[in-house]
Amino acid sequence: MQRGEEQTFVRTLGRWDVLAVAFGAMIGFGWVTQTGTFLADAGPIGAAAAFVLGGIVMCLVGLTYAELVSAMPHAGGEHNYVLRGFGSRAAFVTSWMLTLGYVSVVAFEAVALPQSLQYIVPELASGELWSIAGSDVYGAWVAVGVGGAVLMTALNIIGIRPAAVFQTVAVIFLLLVGAALLTGAFSGGDSSNMRPFFSDAGPVGLLSVLVAVPFLFVGFDVIPQSAEEIKLPFRQIGKLLVVSVALATAWYVLIMLTVGSAMPVDALSESALPTGAGMAALWDSRLMGNLLVLGGIAGILTSWNGFLVGSSRLLYAMSSSGMLPRWFGKLHPRFNTPVNAILFIGGLSVLAPLFGEQMLTWLVNAGGFAVIVAYLVVTAAFLVLRKREPEMPRPFAVPAGRVVGALALLLSLGLGVLFLPGMPSGLSWPYEWILVGGWALLGLVFLLRLPGVPGGPDAERELRAATGADT
Repeated sequence: MQRGEEQTFVRTLGRWDVLAVAFGAMIGFGWVTQTGTFLADAGPIGAAAAFVLGGIVMCLVGLTYAELVSAMPHAGGEHNYVLRGFGSRAAFVTSWMLTLGYVSVVAFEAVALPQSLQYIVPELASGELWSIAGSDVYGAWVAVGVGGAVLMTALNIIGIRPAAVFQTVAVIFLLLVGAALLTGAFSGGDSSNMRPFFSDAGPVGLLSVLVAVPFLFVGFDVIPQSAEEIKLPFRQIGKLLVVSVALATAWYVLIMLTVGSAMPVDALSESALPTGAGMAALWDSRLMGNLLVLGGIAGILTSWNGFLVGSSRLLYAMSSSGMLPRWFGKLHPRFNTPVNAILFIGGLSVLAPLFGEQMLTWLVNAGGFAVIVAYLVVTAAFLVLRKREPEMPRPFAVPAGRVVGALALLLSLGLGVLFLPGMPSGLSWPYEWILVGGWALLGLVFLLRLPGVPGGPDAERELRAATGADT
């Protein structure tokens, strides 16, 4: 909400709530829908290695976030850090691109939900409506995605506490499914199924998996977005952020190795949901495959929930500082949630199922690129603030901060280059560039009217005065 008004967020999230929201947001459903592609592109060991490398990059980026959120524990996260480091326009670009990353995840889950249920209920592929980019769109399939979007939007309007309780229950179920998958790998897995360990594509295959990491790991930054609703010492908030990234890395490596041991990659690739097929093979039970899909659905809901929390708080912060219309900054009179921002994000997710399964790939790539842009600017702001404001209170101070920040910046830049035209994993034309370009053009409308305010400790106050957000 606008700071200084009587109504405000309620600090209600404890240690487990924070960890569940961040971990659940990062897990999502990509581990079910995309695993077959990852294994085919890089091989089981190659895919696992890609996630280890990506996890290292994300841990370094996460360390910079951990310090910044402890120093500036306000709703909006990256918005505040870049505003203080570089000023209003850089903050807007960063926040706007990050919002695209968040929206892409929310929309991804609206498409992934019916795709996953179709594994259990094949009848969802009925009532063909149209075809987009070779992907048929069905009426029953769309209805499930739209219905899920409406329900998750309503849950988030009701309040952060119910959303956090829901997140905790879903994450516990997800972890139980992961334990069952690991047990099955020990009893029914075969290392010969993992050969060849690396695909014939070599480094290109590994890079194709690596570019998906920013999209799959985006979620730890939901913690900074909801900082004003966390009732923990600021130093602990930073530590939990780093722990959540490490847990997500372990999860994705586990999935690559266990599913890779279940069946030969060629056989897995023939399944609509290779991870479900792998679980069924490990236990020699279709029921266990269905159980894993239910775990995947739990991942869908945790990610969906987490990013509705994060994206709505980011839009709220942008509105609070005058970057976006005040409509986005309205809090619900009863539930103290940014109701209009939630409705906006939820409304966009309602549209995603209308574009069919192919939308999954577009969202992963476009969203991943947007997230990397945000990470680059945030890590640069981290370095600038370390140099310009060395005395700023930092309850969680990163050891060798400048070295960590420089590595995070360089590695994030390396990931960003992989999305550019001419690279093996560059964004494809036209759909993925249309998503990124269309969002950028929409943001340009707001950016052109935004006053230029330099960075510094008083940047937010000066921006709010310049935009009239205080009136």
